[in-house]
Amino acid sequence: MIYKKLCIYLIALIWLVNGLFCKILGYVPRHQEIVKEILCLDNPSAYIITKLIGFLEVLMAIWIISRIKSKINAIAQIIIILIMNILEFTLVPDLLLWGKWNSVFALLFCLFIYFNEFILNKEKC
Repeated sequence: MIYKKLCIYLIALIWLVNGLFCKILGYVPRHQEIVKEILCLDNPSAYIITKLIGFLEVLMAIWIISRIKSKINAIAQIIIILIMNILEFTLVPDLLLWGKWNSVFALLFCLFIYFNEFILNKEKC
């Protein structure tokens, strides 16, 4: 199903862009500020942790494309996104691109991941 593959690639692309461009390559310095504030770190430590988070997001994109244990992957994504956004919502809403509205977009992304993995997959059974 072409829609299923497009959804998979779109989800992976979101993780890849956030990990590689926003965090590893540092095109969005706000991400390092968020890490610094949430973890109460100095700039050098926040820099390293932000790069590590970016690397893990790139690995998430690879895992998504691999389709290995895709249900566990989808659950992991949803949990990570929800935890991250709860922390950001409560601790640093002023650093978020859309402020507290970021949580709405995060929830929609979680629903999209859920729909892709648990609803669209039923159609092929």
